[in-house]
Amino acid sequence: MRKILLIGIGPGDPDYLTVQAINALNRADVFFIPDKGAEKAELRQLREQICKRFITNADYRTVTIDIPKRDAHPEDYQATVDDWHARIAERYQSVLTESLPDGGCGAFLVWGDPSLYDSTMRILDRLQAQGSDIAYEIIPGITAVQALTARHRIPLNRIGQSVTITTGRKLGAAGQLTDDTIVVLLDGDETFAKIDARDVSIYWGANLGMDDEILVAGKLDEVASEIQRVRREARSAKGWIMDAYLLRSDGNE
Repeated sequence: MRKILLIGIGPGDPDYLTVQAINALNRADVFFIPDKGAEKAELRQLREQICKRFITNADYRTVTIDIPKRDAHPEDYQATVDDWHARIAERYQSVLTESLPDGGCGAFLVWGDPSLYDSTMRILDRLQAQGSDIAYEIIPGITAVQALTARHRIPLNRIGQSVTITTGRKLGAAGQLTDDTIVVLLDGDETFAKIDARDVSIYWGANLGMDDEILVAGKLDEVASEIQRVRREARSAKGWIMDAYLLRSDGNE
């Protein structure tokens, strides 16, 4: 049986790692580092820096896994994601078999928390369903949602009000706020600039916890264009961007 640790490492700042995460880093012998191409090399390097900073076992190894690209604008979203996960699972199975001996302990360093908008556990579930002899453990991490609200110094919820966590695609389908507070992740299409912005405030952040973190907040109809500008500039400079935002109705106290 191969043991896999899914270690939440927070949204960018190594100081976000919990004591439990640091202890887990020192339990693993092999670290599997996803490689999503040259433009996202910084994400791979940050994982490697975390290993160098916190691991006391000098004998640990890192193994790179090339991640196939997914169609960003598919006709059938669910089918496309399922096919993408199947291709990733094939690569995981091959690398785990070659690089981790039976009885060994490996780890994936997962941005934020492994349970929030990350598919590593789904892919491992797929491998288990296919008969792969692996077991995995989740080590929770600080999420982008927590970092976003902390950096803007706002509570996630308001008293007596609910919170929805969704994606830009789902928000775009609704066309407006459907709850008092909505947290939006994975919005490459800048949906915040396309919805009904009356009486709505936005708290936006990009590359949270990293040296080039960007924060913008204000009335959505007043700052949407500014967010678009800085977002596009940052993405152009790095080749990628990780951002999240919170939308809140101004009608409730």
